[in-house]
Amino acid sequence: MFEKEKLTPAQTVVREVCRVKKNERVLIVTNPSMAAIAQSLYTALLEEGAVPVLIYQSVKTLLDTASPEVIAALKTEPDVFFSISEQKLGKDSEAIAKPYVSESGEKFDHIFNFLIGGKKTMRAVWTPGLTENMFERTVCIDYKLLSETCKKLCKRYEGVKTVRVTSPGGTNVEVPVWGRKPMSDNGDFSEPGSGGNIPAGEVFISPVVGSGNEGTQGKIVFDGSMSFSDGTSLLKTPIAIEVENGFITSVTGGDEAKRLLKSITDAEKTAVQMEKDGKLPEGQGAVYKRNARNIGELGIGLNPAASIGGNMLEDEKAFRTCHFAVGMNYDGDAQCLIHLDGVVRDPTITFVYEDNSEFVVLKNGDLQGL
Repeated sequence: MFEKEKLTPAQTVVREVCRVKKNERVLIVTNPSMAAIAQSLYTALLEEGAVPVLIYQSVKTLLDTASPEVIAALKTEPDVFFSISEQKLGKDSEAIAKPYVSESGEKFDHIFNFLIGGKKTMRAVWTPGLTENMFERTVCIDYKLLSETCKKLCKRYEGVKTVRVTSPGGTNVEVPVWGRKPMSDNGDFSEPGSGGNIPAGEVFISPVVGSGNEGTQGKIVFDGSMSFSDGTSLLKTPIAIEVENGFITSVTGGDEAKRLLKSITDAEKTAVQMEKDGKLPEGQGAVYKRNARNIGELGIGLNPAASIGGNMLEDEKAFRTCHFAVGMNYDGDAQCLIHLDGVVRDPTITFVYEDNSEFVVLKNGDLQGL
């Protein structure tokens, strides 16, 4: 059995976040260590008259593939999908070798991404690293207020060509975003094709991918927490990365900087080997290798119940923070094997518009009037 403390947030997710309806088919994929949360969701789904199926698989890291049974279950195209994972859902080796293609011609290297972003028939929640304490503490928030804040921030992005980010820790970087659309993890995953994290609470965007002299330029200093290929840690020593034309040229700091660099180089080596093994199409090994040093995301935390504690699922949602990702982006034009988030504390974030006017979104971590 599970405690009532877990059923209440589960009911919030099912009823308010996903708005699951009677007879909808729902797939839950989890690990044994996440059983209490998964079971609470299963019970809440039954209360709503849904038809849930619960599957367990072993823990998957960033570079592991999902169990074939999980991929097969996703191919049944459920209405709603919950990935309640200790680390990751796992990659789709079939789709990496032979990507799904949407009607518009966009390619997807995972059946999950195809159903969400290609066919747009499924809605989903994914929770890598969710803990029971986090589930009980950060889920039952004011989603109407969160949605309004996310909407206003997305509106502010209209016409922005560059985002300038500085911080007391030493960050000083310019992020090109022209032609990009911001995305919102606002806790409303009620429509097909929608989805996001629980806990929710961020607005994020994929920077323009580097080409020639374009791309993110400057220095980013992670001084909150950092994701690595083997997990997330609070940082004892800041990690500084230098970025030129969208790609990382150096990683400096202490032992944690070495850990990040190893995560990047491991992804580079694995990509090359996957092509040799026929697991990536010809020529894609080099692409995946290059993009392991891409700056794939800039996000702003907006969940008032979240705090930095060494779990990226929550850390990246915390007030007074922003985060950047190393590796894959969300626009699908920087495919690689990693997506490693790093948190920057107390940033000042300035939107620079096409007419060169400016708007300060965060000032030393404080959200300004939107």
